[in-house]
Amino acid sequence: MNIVRMSSALAISASIAVAGCGGGGGGGIGGTGTAPGTLRLAITDAPSCGYDAVNITIEKVRVNQNVDAADSDAGWSEITINPAQRIDLLTLSNGVLQDLGQTSLPAGKYTQLRLVLATNGGATPLANSVTPTGGAETALTTPSAQQSGIKLNTDIDVASDQVADFVLDFDACKSVVKRGTSGQYNLKPVISVIPRLSDAGMRVIGYVDASIVGGSTNVSLQSNGVPLKATPPDASGQFVLYPVPVGTYDLVVTSAGHVTAVMTGVPVVSTAYTYVNSPALAIAPPTAASAPRTVTGTVTPPTATVRALQGLTGGPTIESAWAPVDATTGAFTTSLPIQAPVRTAYVANPVALVFATDSGAAGKYTIEATSAGVVKTVPVDVTAAVPPLSFSFP
Repeated sequence: MNIVRMSSALAISASIAVAGCGGGGGGGIGGTGTAPGTLRLAITDAPSCGYDAVNITIEKVRVNQNVDAADSDAGWSEITINPAQRIDLLTLSNGVLQDLGQTSLPAGKYTQLRLVLATNGGATPLANSVTPTGGAETALTTPSAQQSGIKLNTDIDVASDQVADFVLDFDACKSVVKRGTSGQYNLKPVISVIPRLSDAGMRVIGYVDASIVGGSTNVSLQSNGVPLKATPPDASGQFVLYPVPVGTYDLVVTSAGHVTAVMTGVPVVSTAYTYVNSPALAIAPPTAASAPRTVTGTVTPPTATVRALQGLTGGPTIESAWAPVDATTGAFTTSLPIQAPVRTAYVANPVALVFATDSGAAGKYTIEATSAGVVKTVPVDVTAAVPPLSFSFP
């Protein structure tokens, strides 16, 4: 699919203007007699890796029913945010959403969405920037977003006289990449478009042990090794994953210095919250007996992505780590637990959480590289040193 710290979101006070192209005569939109619908959008974020702030400034959102429509083609409608709003994506985690506004649109299916960001000029603060942990604020290079916008393929149905409510789920961790030793960063957006069907459900709530709060701890809901929503826990250990499409998922908890913990079969419905545990039954992944193994390599072209998958005995497969790729050199590095993961199955209203060690999965991973839809994989066993890997795409 073209696919949360609890805090109040930065309020956006914006006037929303609509600019539609290619309309028709009277009697309804385009002269068809069909009443328009409404598109409402919000934005949220997954956890970020090694950054204290990731700022973007949104000027407008454009949508079109033609997935191949060019910038100057007919059929574009816009939500214009005036004045443009600067948002720190890292404040939009653990269930926090930031409304972007809504607009009336011709009823129909919209298959292309573009998120248009402001340019970085000489003004302070920078429109788009990143602050590495322990470092200074640095401009974030966003060339495509400044001109035509970040293009997303979507499947948004806007029904007559109805509201189509969607969330742009921005993954800052996977979207910010270094540019060699220049000290600069590129924005390579990883954004999902998720329908928000109801505030009554579509969320998973639970707790991790307070001892692993902060740092690198990450909680995600995954399907077949694809994370659909991720967040760090808040200071109390609570995590809120929202919005999540209705379905059944695997809950994955990773934390530096600990083995991976997995809860399988977590249901998500639109009519009620899913609570996986209580504060008294917080998830506490066992401490790793040894340091993780570092896996390094290079990928060509450097626009490719790299991640580590781990297959549990009898399934499922989970994404264990994302390996950031240097935008200049194509180098990547990731650290993977050597010890076996632990797993349990979801139970409603549990009276105990019992995780079992999956010894058969200990140290076994698949490193996956993807470029322009082409996927290449290499199996590795991190119980021993792993030679540097190399992936090359045409």
